[in-house]
Amino acid sequence: MRLLGAVLAGGRSSRFGSDKAQAMLAGRTLLDHAAASIAPHVESVVICGREGGLADRPAPDMGPLGGLNAALHHAAARGYGAVLTTGCDVPVYPEGLAEALIGDGAAVLKGQQLAGFWPVSLAAELDAHLAEENNRSIYGWLERIGARIVERPEFVLPNINRPEDLERLILKP
Repeated sequence: MRLLGAVLAGGRSSRFGSDKAQAMLAGRTLLDHAAASIAPHVESVVICGREGGLADRPAPDMGPLGGLNAALHHAAARGYGAVLTTGCDVPVYPEGLAEALIGDGAAVLKGQQLAGFWPVSLAAELDAHLAEENNRSIYGWLERIGARIVERPEFVLPNINRPEDLERLILKP
């Protein structure tokens, strides 16, 4: 199955206080780290929700689901079978994570719901979900589609929401 990688980068970074995707870690932006870390696991990588990347679908500022929807439709139009996602603030994508997520239907890593596997067959369903009156929470979407929650304690991904989270990551030996 052909896999498209998508870095979900359209958030507002309100808790971070500035554009989190452009924050620096070891001389590169978090966005660059995220794209580079998922690249070995997919055929190609797109950035969602940012200028120069795929625009959120159906409209801007729809949170991660708008970026995921754009990636699903982009992948379907180009013959991919599924999309692997990561967040722009996740600078690592551990070996074996893709294999743990890929399976029957959608799946996310417990505790890091932006690390996910999404069959392109979900594109129309996500269009419908985003057209309805709801809070556009990724948790509501996961429940609606019955996504698998993959519990693998060996895959602990950094959670960077505030500048001090990034500082702790930088200072970690």
